[in-house]
Amino acid sequence: MKLRRIKYYDEETGKTLLFLTNNFTLPPLTIAQLYRCRWQVELFFKWIKQHLRIKKFFGTSVYVLVAILKKRLQLETSLYTILQILSVTIFERIPILQVFSTNEYKTKEGMLYNQLNLFD
Repeated sequence: MKLRRIKYYDEETGKTLLFLTNNFTLPPLTIAQLYRCRWQVELFFKWIKQHLRIKKFFGTSVYVLVAILKKRLQLETSLYTILQILSVTIFERIPILQVFSTNEYKTKEGMLYNQLNLFD
């Protein structure tokens, strides 16, 4: 199998990195950027495994979805708290941003029409 060796100098860290790839069409800078992105994904999964005590990990895991939600909405709340809030509000028709707003969410009397019915 033929491999392509790419040498890249990272100005941020001052390190020279070597990559091996079987892709001969992409420019060297693109290959280096792909490896950088891949490393960020690896660090993300490492963090999840260390902090969430998951024995098996699936790509459609709820934890990943909640972590993405936390990042996209820029929530300061812990993943555990977010999961607790979602477990309480899962069947309510309310915008997700409202659920995580700084105001405490309270269901008002007469607002039960927003809640989904399990059985019709």
